[in-house]
Amino acid sequence: MNISKHVFDKQRGYALAFSLLFMLSVQAENTSTSAKLPDTGQSKQYDTKGHVLVPSNTSFYTGQDASVQGNRLRYRDNGDGTITDLNTGLMWQKAHQFKRYTLQAAQKYVENMTLGGYSDWRIPSIKELYSIANFDGQLLKPGDKGESQPYIDTNVFDYTYDKHLPFAGQFWSSTIYVKNAIQNFSQHGGLQGAFGFNFSDGHIKAYETGRYIDGSDIQSSDGMFVPGCFVRAVRGYTPLYQMDYVDNGDKTITDTSTGLMWAKNDSGMPMNWVEALAYADNASLAGYSDWRLPNSKELQSLVDYEKATFPAINTQYFNTTLTTFSSTEDSYYFWSSTTQGDFKWTANYVSFAQAWSKKNAKATQYYDWHGAGAQRSDPKTGSPKDYELASEMASDYISIENWVRLVRDVDSPNQ
Repeated sequence: MNISKHVFDKQRGYALAFSLLFMLSVQAENTSTSAKLPDTGQSKQYDTKGHVLVPSNTSFYTGQDASVQGNRLRYRDNGDGTITDLNTGLMWQKAHQFKRYTLQAAQKYVENMTLGGYSDWRIPSIKELYSIANFDGQLLKPGDKGESQPYIDTNVFDYTYDKHLPFAGQFWSSTIYVKNAIQNFSQHGGLQGAFGFNFSDGHIKAYETGRYIDGSDIQSSDGMFVPGCFVRAVRGYTPLYQMDYVDNGDKTITDTSTGLMWAKNDSGMPMNWVEALAYADNASLAGYSDWRLPNSKELQSLVDYEKATFPAINTQYFNTTLTTFSSTEDSYYFWSSTTQGDFKWTANYVSFAQAWSKKNAKATQYYDWHGAGAQRSDPKTGSPKDYELASEMASDYISIENWVRLVRDVDSPNQ
């Protein structure tokens, strides 16, 4: 027997095995099998007037977004006009086409993309699009001190404000609003909506796609203005948003795709934001003491956008106190722990039923303007009559007393 050859073959076998394991570990880091829900990126805590708080474990506002460390935003610039999200495994278009499209035109644009040598680009779902949001963003009014910052990491992604309408930074998702028509237009069954995220002002809402509910295209002769949205394309797959639930039999539900454990029941009653933080901090459901108010991305991961009825959550697993959703009195808004950057005296909520708004501050009738699954914001405390959250396009219903669904990390050691 040739001993030296035997030793060489054995060493070569070890080397090949080591190389294979190394390749597999690299692939695992950059594929969906190790996907993690990205953090919101919010780095400061705020009081009810929007002032920055000094971080403190004994703060009256314990549990708000910036006090809880999530999976920090991590990206890799591939040097070919593409960005890889190291949390989700998705690959993104680094820049964006500074042109507004109807949803159908946006789909055609993306289908013809060959960026980075890839031809499988697509429009992201609303959950994928929201994953790259950075809630250290803020859109300042003229005369305010400081500088506006888009709700996206501009050290990684290119971003351009619309110089004429700086607040209009809406980007398409592929998620069609299937529960009803949007706004108050009735022709052809009403307006078809699809969700988008506004990287200029940090909100999710449903936008006019360019079609009616019956599938017909809006014509110029209809007198209907469809502003359109921008596009940032994505490719790849992530398992984060499969909503793969397990009922633990102790009034908790685990989402195995995100690694989050949720309360099966909602809070049973609405409350203001400060009360919501305290409610979460004092919770001891199923023997766990580390419950918290979910941040915006955690909360939005629960939304069932494909469900055709209200509420927009899987009611086979989750219980809801409200069962009727027909007016603003039935608003099913849920608090997040995330402060809204433009109006830091407000905090983000996600609507699990209609997201009510009206044409302007003088109008009296509210409609499902933004869609179930929209993310808006409400004043943290006070009375609705003291506020008016209006823009040139709409005036949101102000609730202030919103609902809570508790969350914790499955792998947390605290009990």
